[in-house]
Amino acid sequence: MKILLRKVTNTPVEFELDSNEMTFKGYLEYYKPKLILLKANLNGKLEKPCDICAEDMQISVDEDVEFYISDGIYKDEGDIELDVVESFDGHADLDELLHSEIEMIKSDYHSCDNCKED
Repeated sequence: MKILLRKVTNTPVEFELDSNEMTFKGYLEYYKPKLILLKANLNGKLEKPCDICAEDMQISVDEDVEFYISDGIYKDEGDIELDVVESFDGHADLDELLHSEIEMIKSDYHSCDNCKED
């Protein structure tokens, strides 16, 4: 799902995406020129191998996600530190953002219950 950034106003644009057993639900809202706020919740279960024994395991996810999407190259004004994703085609690609968030969670260190006991 792609949302045209210039169409996002002070009225939040709500979205909900489902991917396998994950739900990405939230909204986009105008923050300041060329900068859109994304606030969402990522909820569900992920399957990945245990980082110790490599057995498949499920991870329960319930993460609040908040960052900004810049329409073009983001120029830091130095007043506050922001987590910014740059968009070079004028769209917020929510499918790609969901995929990136899932991969970031998977890249964290996770061990199964059997390995935690050892």
